[in-house]
Amino acid sequence: MTYNQRTTISEIQFYPVKPKDGLLGFVSFVLDGKFWMGSVAVFSRPDGRYRLVYPTRKVGGQNINIFHPITHEAGQQIEEAVSEKVAEVLSENYESDETTQNTWQEF
Repeated sequence: MTYNQRTTISEIQFYPVKPKDGLLGFVSFVLDGKFWMGSVAVFSRPDGRYRLVYPTRKVGGQNINIFHPITHEAGQQIEEAVSEKVAEVLSENYESDETTQNTWQEF
């Protein structure tokens, strides 16, 4: 079966962590309204973009992929949707931090 439909990525949730070694947090999302995908790590890149790392499990000394995009196009669509959400959340956190700092400076 072959079809050329655009992948639908919805219900994107970003869970920030204290940044370490480029790790910004983890993301979950629903793919095509059928599959919940979670534990996808979000790393920062030197060019300001984000890199997604899909979960693996170590079995007998070998890393086994739990899930990952098969096509480059699907991977790009997921990366674009997730990047928008991550930028939105990080921007909200930055604005919130600025407000908190300004409040503390008033005292």
